[in-house]
Parts: sequence; structure tokens; C-alpha cells
Amino acid sequence: MSTKVLIEDPNYLSANKLKGKKAIVTGGDSGIGAAVVIAFAHEGADIGIVYHENDADALQVKQRAEELGATVYLYKGDVGHEHVVKEAVDYFIDKFKSIDILVNNVAEQHERDSIVDITETEVQREFATNIYSFMYFTKYLFPYFNEGAAIINNASVNAYRGHPYLLTYSTTKSAVVGYTRSLSVREEFINKKIRVNCVAPGPIWTPLIPATMKGMTHEKFGLDTPMKRCGEAYEVAPSFVFLASNQDSSYMSGQCLHVNGGAVLNG
Repeated sequence: MSTKVLIEDPNYLSANKLKGKKAIVTGGDSGIGAAVVIAFAHEGADIGIVYHENDADALQVKQRAEELGATVYLYKGDVGHEHVVKEAVDYFIDKFKSIDILVNNVAEQHERDSIVDITETEVQREFATNIYSFMYFTKYLFPYFNEGAAIINNASVNAYRGHPYLLTYSTTKSAVVGYTRSLSVREEFINKKIRVNCVAPGPIWTPLIPATMKGMTHEKFGLDTPMKRCGEAYEVAPSFVFLASNQDSSYMSGQCLHVNGGAVLNG
């Protein structure tokens, strides 16, 4: 298999499941986030992409989504800071006026061999990016969510089984699961018919993997799964489409979908 990150299924069959919907995807410039943007565009949504640094990747994803008929806006910033999230929300609301779908996807991780090597700075960074930003986006978008909106948080298989070298990352992803469940039972969200779910991907090949896991290759990644391979980014995206679509998942909230190559997990 290629080591290239694959964000679009060449055989994707669109069904206009998100036609007319307005979505925001954080970390939408690469990996799973980019795959979600492309799948949403296939399904008829217009999309706001939030990204941190890589202008070229963000523009490439924007261009492809626009080729599929989507209206796409970009916002660049470090969403670990609350004021940046508020500014991003203000920007997108000026464009869209209201929002139907929020995908909290952005993440960072740091691999450490020993707990004594974990620094205060990286702990703060991972929590700020991986869970605080999710809360900030939900907070500032809440007044602008249309009735029947969907929030989809990206968790991880590591929230359920742990990871010896991604201690902080796994902890933040456990927080994402708890956040999803707690948010789904809040009256203010229930009253607006807002569904809140999460996806817990297993070993998916994204730019984050070779950048943060030393010596990891596409061929080795995911060999410990029953399917004996890693997943591609585009293989996760349909789960987000399913959870975003009211016609497909109207009776689901507070749940987590496990796209992980066959690992059987509780929860």
C-alpha cells in the first residue's frame, strides 16, 4: 500500500445526505479531518475549515471540495486558545449565519518512552488542542446551532484500551468520550434536538503518525488489529457522514462509533 495519506474514496457514492447543511470541521486540512471535508462536500454540505499552519494543504482540500460543489471557507489559527476559537466562530457565522454540523477533530500528540519525560508544556498543549478546543467551539457555536444540529467529536481507540507511549493523548481522548456523553444529556441541547456523538478511530494513517511516532511505517502501523493493516483516512469519513445525517442517525446521541480494524471494545 502507498504511504500517501488517502483522503478521498475514488468509488464514493454520494446521496445528498447533507444537502444544504452548513458544517465546521476543525483540523480539516489533513488526515481524517480532510477526508471528512471531502465526504461532506460529496454529500452536499458547505464547509468551514479550521486549520493551524499548513496553508498549502488547506487550500488543496478547499479546492477539491469546491470542485465537488461545496462553498468552503478557511480560518487559520491555534484553537487551543479560547479567543482564537471565538474569532473563528465569528468569522464563520458572518458567512453562514447558522450551523448544522460541528466536527471537533483537531488533535496533537507526543510520544514519550517514560513518564518522567512528559513536560508541563506538552500536557497543556495536548489538553488545549484535544479537548479544550472542543468545548470552546461548542460553547461559542451553541447560540447559532439550528434545531436538529449534530456535533461529532473525534475520540480514539486509545480512550478505550490505552497506549503505553501516548499517555497524555490517550487521557485527552478519554475526556472526549466523557464530554460527548455529558453533552448529549444536557437539557439545553436536548431542547434544540442537538445530537452529540463521537467516533473512535483505530490506527488510521494520517500525517500525525510518521510525524510523532518514531520509526512507524505504513506497513507496520495497524498490524496488531484483526484486519492486520492500518485504515485509510477516507475509510473513517463515512462514520462522520452517518452521524451528521438526521435521516440516518436521528435516534443516536451520546454514542461512539468504533472504526478500528476489528478490535472489539466495550463502550
